Amino acid sequence: MVGQGPPASTWVGTAQLAPAPEHRTDSDGDLWPTCWSADGDLYSAWGDGHGFGGKDFTDIGAARITGDSPDALTGENLATGDDVLPHPWTANHSRKPTGMLCDGSTLYLAVQDLAFGFEDAPAATIVKSTDGGRTWAAKDTTTPMFSDEEFTTIWFADFGQGGEWNDSDYAYAYATDHNWRGRGDVYLARVPKDRVDDRKAWEFYTGASAKGAPRFSKRIEEKAPVLQDHRLNYDNTFEDTVPSTEGGIISQGGTLYNPVLDRYLMSSWSWGSQHFYESETPWGPWREASYHDMTRTSEPDVQIWGYGISLLSKFMSEDGRSMQMQSNQCCGLPDANPNYNFNLRTYTLTPLDDATHDEPTGEDLATLEDAVPVSKSVFQGTLEPLTDGDPATAVTDWDGEVKNHSWWGVTWPTTRTVNQVEFTTGTPAEDGGWYTDVPWVEVRVDGTWEPVPGQSLSPAFDPTPSGPATHTVVFPATAATGVRLMGNAGGQHRYTSMAEFSASHVPGRLLDGGFEATSDLTRGAWRFDGTSARGIDTGCCSQSGEKNVWMRTAEDLGRQLVTQRVSVQPGETYTVGAQMRSSEGVATQFLGARWEGGDAIEALPVATDAYEYRPYTSTFTVPDGVTSVEVVAGYSADGGDNWTQVDDVTLEATG
Repeated sequence: MVGQGPPASTWVGTAQLAPAPEHRTDSDGDLWPTCWSADGDLYSAWGDGHGFGGKDFTDIGAARITGDSPDALTGENLATGDDVLPHPWTANHSRKPTGMLCDGSTLYLAVQDLAFGFEDAPAATIVKSTDGGRTWAAKDTTTPMFSDEEFTTIWFADFGQGGEWNDSDYAYAYATDHNWRGRGDVYLARVPKDRVDDRKAWEFYTGASAKGAPRFSKRIEEKAPVLQDHRLNYDNTFEDTVPSTEGGIISQGGTLYNPVLDRYLMSSWSWGSQHFYESETPWGPWREASYHDMTRTSEPDVQIWGYGISLLSKFMSEDGRSMQMQSNQCCGLPDANPNYNFNLRTYTLTPLDDATHDEPTGEDLATLEDAVPVSKSVFQGTLEPLTDGDPATAVTDWDGEVKNHSWWGVTWPTTRTVNQVEFTTGTPAEDGGWYTDVPWVEVRVDGTWEPVPGQSLSPAFDPTPSGPATHTVVFPATAATGVRLMGNAGGQHRYTSMAEFSASHVPGRLLDGGFEATSDLTRGAWRFDGTSARGIDTGCCSQSGEKNVWMRTAEDLGRQLVTQRVSVQPGETYTVGAQMRSSEGVATQFLGARWEGGDAIEALPVATDAYEYRPYTSTFTVPDGVTSVEVVAGYSADGGDNWTQVDDVTLEATG
């Protein structure tokens, strides 16, 4: 995706969406905005179809859907065509339902004029039913409530059965301008619950005060967006596309208030993908909750994206984490799309908890029960092969996009410490399936993905379409809510293939003990604690390899230490080793480890032939409750022009 969108959520831990509908009904049509009435049934409206067994095709119809389980739903047509709204307001346009509201047993339906070519939506109005959807009427039959392509794709916030979760006096309505798809801004209005069809009662969100309080005005021209997402999805593909209409992130969707999670969840779609946002209030600030790329290439029986998506309040799980989503894809007869009906699939969202798991157990964190695999997309519709332990089963992210980056990883609804990723690539094809350079590891912290400093990959990576290979990436232990492998996709169709992905937190791993991958002591695995001059020697002064650390000062500065944080197991005994040499004015060298509340740093006498590297060791036992230590090596700067050099630092568990 390109362009500017809202910030990523720091509240969401993991999110999953079923790749295809799990529950289909015997119906025909699309859009299906739905609400849950006080009588216990769902009420919905379709566009361009027969609804539930209707004899005649119609551009709009209303239906009642009964059933207490998503897999046992039946429907009944209630009103069609002119019985819903006598006519569209605009020539060469048809009537399309965009939003449904249940206030007790009173129903409101938002209907827009949509061009036959789907390129504009110039008008919209709201009709009302007080008899369970069998008859509908507009308050004003002479003019639409909204015109001039302003606020014309309307959907309502869903507050549960009959609106029982709404403690305010208002119903809330969201809308886009100009068209039903490919937009970038969402607007908000409020209206007294008993006057939803009265245009004069509507007020529009105009922004927030300095203290964050929402402001509303009756003047629609003063409205301001509550959500802006100006990214384009699939803006560059291997097919002819129009990014402004197919790639825009904001399109006709829905908004659900989830009382268990105490969050507003907005759903939207773009060509090939589904998008979700979250907020604590109807007016925001809204953040991106999750993004699900269903690809432009998969077969409908594998995975299928949908338009007009909405989350239902009915069928929500007791813990609020599992919800049902309705969506569609064109078209009906004679070659019916399996998604051109009222259907449901599961959306699961788990908030991020406050716990941090920093125990270096060495187990595969990608296979934990709460782990959710992630990727840019997956052609096969499932990411299960990534963690099935079988390198013969691989997945690809061939999705029709001319993309640069490709990634595979895992997320958690809690913070976990990780310091290793192991992956096995899949077998490349002629048109793609490999990385064109060395991939790198990124971690998710506060909702944002960033590369991990100080990482190294082994064995050497071959950026050509070669056969499957297993590689390990190690890096300093990092607390994160997700980890992924990122790289540049290769081949004519720009995609990669991955067979296995694992992540772990391995104890006792000291990185780059010979400093060969270290360029300075401000990033990567090594840091410096002190104020003396210091740096990396290259090609002159090492015990082995090409590099070593040096530190030098003429002042009395006390301890000067090179340090690295390493994960350890409580109760284990470790031995730190290092090659060190110093100028003859240095009396004391230091080696050992320290941790919060204690240390085991030995003051070691300098050998008489200090100009030669000599091996030094220091042994310590990790106290209970300690899961990481800083390994340290250095000297005591006691005045005079003196220096110390350090190389080949090691850490070994010695029991």
